[in-house]
Amino acid sequence: MCKKVLLILTIGLFYSLSSIHAQFALSPADSIPSVDSFTRIKNYLPGFDTIQPTSSTSFLISSLVVKGNKKTKSTILLREVPFRAGMHFSLAELIDLFQRGEQQLMNTTLFHTARIYASKFEGNCLEVTIEVAERWYLFPFPFFSLVDRNFNQWLVEHNASLQRVNYGLKLLYNNPTGHNDRMRLWLINGYTKEVSLSYEKPYFDRKMQWGYRVAVRTGKGREVNYNTEEDKQLFLRYPDFVRWFSSAGTELIYRPKLYARHSFGFYYYQERVTDTVAQLNPDYFGSAKKVIRFPDLFYQFSYVKMDYLPYPSKGLATRIKVSKLGLTPSFNLWQLHWKTVAAWPVGLKNIFTAESYAGLKLPFHQPYINRRFLGYKDIFMRGFEYNVVDGVAGGYVRAQFAREIARINVVLPGFIRKRATVNAIPFRLFAKVYSNAGYVYSPTTLNNQLQNRFLQASGIGIDLLSLYDLTIRIEYSFNNLGQNGLFLHRTSNF
Repeated sequence: MCKKVLLILTIGLFYSLSSIHAQFALSPADSIPSVDSFTRIKNYLPGFDTIQPTSSTSFLISSLVVKGNKKTKSTILLREVPFRAGMHFSLAELIDLFQRGEQQLMNTTLFHTARIYASKFEGNCLEVTIEVAERWYLFPFPFFSLVDRNFNQWLVEHNASLQRVNYGLKLLYNNPTGHNDRMRLWLINGYTKEVSLSYEKPYFDRKMQWGYRVAVRTGKGREVNYNTEEDKQLFLRYPDFVRWFSSAGTELIYRPKLYARHSFGFYYYQERVTDTVAQLNPDYFGSAKKVIRFPDLFYQFSYVKMDYLPYPSKGLATRIKVSKLGLTPSFNLWQLHWKTVAAWPVGLKNIFTAESYAGLKLPFHQPYINRRFLGYKDIFMRGFEYNVVDGVAGGYVRAQFAREIARINVVLPGFIRKRATVNAIPFRLFAKVYSNAGYVYSPTTLNNQLQNRFLQASGIGIDLLSLYDLTIRIEYSFNNLGQNGLFLHRTSNF
């Protein structure tokens, strides 16, 4: 494996982890935080100018008041703030804690806005108010989704074919009981027929540290990605179904404090393909198998301390996952995945972001479905959106510098404002430059060119942020293979 790239990955991970800070930039405005360092003291402590405290002055939080939570239980809000009634803090500590509390509340994705401030003063005793504006939580809407990995692949390689789409009903019910629980029901038709149901409850104990998630999924598809050639997926498509799949499982979640989370999971998977798939690629499941059944046991640790998860300007998030798939010699896989993102503000409107990912699969000899590496889900390199890179070890590092160039609030009509929880739809626009480099090791390359070689791409782009954490990225990238192109990406809570 390329020693230089491993060194880059190690430096990237260490560099990202070194960014844990005690203070974060703030704060919410319709799901998009903003910072005004010149007025934040008065925002958090109205009446501060009448107190004239010294640097040694200690304030006592005598009581906490929660406002605006029509559905969300007060205990859920109090779980996210890093202070309690009866605690003493200096002025600087109070401002920092209020900022961090607002950021934690916004990162629950339950609220449009969150504000924490001292509402009453009695000497050095404070009454602290936590005030939120709740989002809309129930989203039953028609579902339309591309089956391809990204928009460009569907548009360019498959000519925007409507045969390569899924449609149906997608029900997202956030916070149904007011405890920040989440339910998902998908009824999908079209290219793939699928039914899936999941439910997650963050806490079920009195100390609010333990939670759980359960999920079931079953479906069938008319197409299967049976191999990779020239660094692109090969598909087998029939008028009838060629792939059947189902899974069920549960996770136990432990969150002792604010930022760290531990997940222990067990899932069971079953998948079946037609004879043709096994003939075209006997290594699809390995040994020309047509059916596999296997358990998936995993442990995942995550640490998230960021001011705004969808588009952070300051903070760090890291995720480490160790999993074991299969228990038989013919289907035996150990996996390690480590992803880290860190962000730093540079002045008032600039953000520098560093990201790194490393993965390892053992043993190295694996069937085709276990060799998928870069280009799948959220593990990809910019500038290589048309490609996939299969392998068993590798990763990438990425750096980005973004500058906010516009901030607009579109005021909603009066008849909508009366029924909505927001008065305007916010938009923030960022211009950016970026670069990423990576490497994927594979014991066999077959007819692929991107394995076992250094990959690098750079580019420029525009990012648009809006309501409900919607982020649209328009990017123009060029890579070290001489390729270039315009790429579109979208992320949201939907």
